[in-house]
Amino acid sequence: MTDDLATPEGRTRALEARIAALLARIEAPSRALNEAIWRANAFGDAAAEAESERLDREVRGVWAEPGPYRVLVALDEAGGVPDPLLARQLRLMLLAHRSQQVPADTLARMVALEKALEGRFNRFRATLDGEQVPDNRLREVLRHSDDADLRRRAWEASKQVGAEVRADLITLVRLRNEAARGIGFPNYYTMMLALDELDEAWLFALLDDVERLTRPRFEAYKRDLDARLAARFATAPDALRPWHYGDPFFQEAPPAGVDLDPVFRERRLEDVARDFFAAVGLPVDDLLARADLYERPGKCQHAFCLCVDRGADIRVLCNLRPNVHWMGTLLHELGHAVYDLHIDRDLPWLLRTHAHTLTTEASAMLFGRLSRNAAWLVRWGGMPRAEAEAAAHAIGAAVRDQLLVQIRWNLVMCHMERALYRDPEQDLDGLWWELVARFQRVRPPEGRRAPDWAAKIHFSIAPVYYQNYLLGEMMATQLQRHLLERVLGGGARAWERFVTSPDVGRFLVGTLYRPGRRADWRDTLRAATGEALSPEPIVAEVEGRA
Repeated sequence: MTDDLATPEGRTRALEARIAALLARIEAPSRALNEAIWRANAFGDAAAEAESERLDREVRGVWAEPGPYRVLVALDEAGGVPDPLLARQLRLMLLAHRSQQVPADTLARMVALEKALEGRFNRFRATLDGEQVPDNRLREVLRHSDDADLRRRAWEASKQVGAEVRADLITLVRLRNEAARGIGFPNYYTMMLALDELDEAWLFALLDDVERLTRPRFEAYKRDLDARLAARFATAPDALRPWHYGDPFFQEAPPAGVDLDPVFRERRLEDVARDFFAAVGLPVDDLLARADLYERPGKCQHAFCLCVDRGADIRVLCNLRPNVHWMGTLLHELGHAVYDLHIDRDLPWLLRTHAHTLTTEASAMLFGRLSRNAAWLVRWGGMPRAEAEAAAHAIGAAVRDQLLVQIRWNLVMCHMERALYRDPEQDLDGLWWELVARFQRVRPPEGRRAPDWAAKIHFSIAPVYYQNYLLGEMMATQLQRHLLERVLGGGARAWERFVTSPDVGRFLVGTLYRPGRRADWRDTLRAATGEALSPEPIVAEVEGRA
């Protein structure tokens, strides 16, 4: 093997053989794993959950084998390979192998806990006033009810799942940290960022910049919001508590000035989405035909997009109701799906996926935010133009407010998750409310001692993911600005073109989707927009300067 690695040609042959051997063992099981994940989430199928656990162990077990990893390390240290696509695959294989270099029993325990937690979230239904209710019911109470007592009970019900999962989640965090330390990292959070091509120091310096730059606008928004909510609920601003806001975690801005839910009350959201995506050159008919869009018992209550085979088998799961929240969510998930659909099918399997999680989130957020956009509401929501023009200021403010609220919520999640893995034995319940008060300016309920943080599903089944939402929002804003100003020509009617022109789809397919993972996310963004990631565009957006 040493002689084989002495020349670029020998290293190329060795890497090609290593890739072929890897794919022979993981391609089919990965597809079967995704199929099992889909069935488990769509139907609450216990057999699918067990199959998902078995296949997850199998796939991770292949990556965990030390022999192939040592070969790749030696190949890399000998000088790598000259071909850019092969070099990129080598880089990704090294990262994936390193992340799984843990003892088999530790790996099995981690997978078992992850799957058990996922199943419990899928099957759990909160109890409100003695009745089991879906999350959508709790969300409707918090969005529309003027009964503060009912709101409090609904908010408390939304946190019940936290107590159900906390003990197993902490056990899982300890296991993840044990695995990370065995690989040479101080904790799992640091490991996951590093092996996902993100630098922790860079990330938190960026988060600090975003926090500082959005703080004045958020504090002004929050003062105005609290004054309005205090008037609505006939209380003092300092008496407001988490249930007075319009969402279980205050990650969505409460309606202000204009309520967009009535726009969608009589609409089939999938038809609206189908017509819109067709107009911008990204047809979604086949995607919607495979989608699972409505509520039922045992089904996952959240929403996601899953590419089953790194090909055309792409599935969207939602729990639609005719309101602005679910319209935005459907657009968001289809934003993931059209990305996957248009990746170059001739790319090698390892590169036949999005450049990074944050780039697919950018695509999703670029479209998801349109449910609150005036031009989109007129053209696709059926909002009368005169009504939209009369409410233009309020609609514009609603878009900015939602982005601002989302940014501040993301800061809570990123800081909480880093702290969780740095010290899972600390007072996490208290820390959660410290961070909520710091970044969201929400006062905690008096005397509450409960694992409210654990009710957020991402800590359990999507670890070290949340930074991608904020980075994705930033990238989406830069893509949006580039589309409006450079691709669509700018001017007063640029937004009308944005929501109707196939140039939007052509740009995204050509610069973002089709290249897949052939380059890292930084080069992908720079190739698309000519710019590096920066907080300036998103700050300008929330300040109304964009």
